[in-house]
Amino acid sequence: MHSTPFRPPFAALVCAVLLAAAGPALATPRIGAQAPDFTAVDSNGKSHRLADFRGRTVVLEWTNADCPYVKKHYAGNMQALQRLAKENGVMWLSVISSAPRKQGHVAPARANELTKSRNAEPAAVLLDEQGAVGRAYEAKTTPHMYVIDPQGVLRYMGGIDSLATAEVADVEKAQPFLREAMLAVAKDQPVANAVTRPYGCSVKY
Repeated sequence: MHSTPFRPPFAALVCAVLLAAAGPALATPRIGAQAPDFTAVDSNGKSHRLADFRGRTVVLEWTNADCPYVKKHYAGNMQALQRLAKENGVMWLSVISSAPRKQGHVAPARANELTKSRNAEPAAVLLDEQGAVGRAYEAKTTPHMYVIDPQGVLRYMGGIDSLATAEVADVEKAQPFLREAMLAVAKDQPVANAVTRPYGCSVKY
């Protein structure tokens, strides 16, 4: 008696082929792992790759100038953090992932106007209108903050601080998660709160 060889259902075969064609899934950003590499063009037309900053601590700040939570921190707190970053040799990259015709999307000239008018001091403003960088990092809110160490390892991701409000007065009352993480990484020290809850407006992909 001959046995009939097993043949998987047609639907299963199709599914297997589609999965194989899709290739490996994008890695989820994870503390202690290599941060997702990316290439993006800034508001001055210059291309930046994360790998180019190896040897430097890097802060990524997702931003949207029309978001009230962003306005809260650009009343002075964000600029102070950017200056502190510069003083400690940290590369601060602001990222705008708002899609065209959605809140927060700006042309390069407008991005530069905002930087100047707000006395902001990022090393560069990256224009991510296709959302590739934002999705690679699973950025959810503006602001959403990340700190990457000189070896390219993700050491912090989450909120800028502990009070999820749009009130400027709450800045000085909050635990400054980003400030603490940035300084710890810049000094090659452990980050006490490596993952915190981001808050703000949703990123407008």
